[in-house]
Amino acid sequence: MEASQLSGNVKTAYDEFYKKHDEDWRMLGAKYKAQHIIEVCGGLQFKTVLEVGAGDGSILKYLSDAGFAPEYHAVEISDSGVEHIKNRHINGLASVQVFDGYKLPFADNSFDLIILSHVLEHVEHERLLLRELKRVARHFVIEVPIDYKTNVDKRIKHFLAYGHINVYTPTSLRYLLQTEGFDVKKDLTSIIAPEVTRFNTFVNQKKPANLFNQLKISAEYLVKKTLIGLIAGMGEKLANAYTVLCTKTDKQAEIF
Repeated sequence: MEASQLSGNVKTAYDEFYKKHDEDWRMLGAKYKAQHIIEVCGGLQFKTVLEVGAGDGSILKYLSDAGFAPEYHAVEISDSGVEHIKNRHINGLASVQVFDGYKLPFADNSFDLIILSHVLEHVEHERLLLRELKRVARHFVIEVPIDYKTNVDKRIKHFLAYGHINVYTPTSLRYLLQTEGFDVKKDLTSIIAPEVTRFNTFVNQKKPANLFNQLKISAEYLVKKTLIGLIAGMGEKLANAYTVLCTKTDKQAEIF
């Protein structure tokens, strides 16, 4: 794999993205992503952790503060993202560097765990990246947003505005991982927490924070939680994000 695998406009876009940094919004989202990582890894301990596509380092900051592991490493395609990570002064951060989006600058089986959180939906050649992850680590936590819904093709402009070029359901992610030789050990579905919705609605979208809108957000969350608790399979249907803990096998995708 050569650096040319990553389109030049993609790197430029993400460099610009982190220059327009929104600390409060990104830290709020990272709070729940870190919680999901800790939950699916419950009962396991890792010494060395690599986050691939570490963004601005907000997830690693939460994990470090929670004492998740003693040693962290980060790679990110964006120069501005790398600078944000360095400036966070994350305890246990051993290295942070720019990478080309596909080739990881580490030896085989260098890490106990790789984290790939809300990255795969942005990746042009997702299977190439997954194969590189398998080379470098033993365990993997992968989380993606669940963007796929009926008529998703009518919202292409919306998802491209976030850089989402791949859309998943829990079953389609499992299919992708299993056909690339990953063994899913534990999974977690999640819906957006009310405080995240409130921030997005009242701060990002600048809608009025009146009583009606406040109650609507709380009610929609409660209805979803109730349906998930009552109806089997509803968690995957209503999920906003899907998190899996995987190990690797010796299997590789075989076509015919």
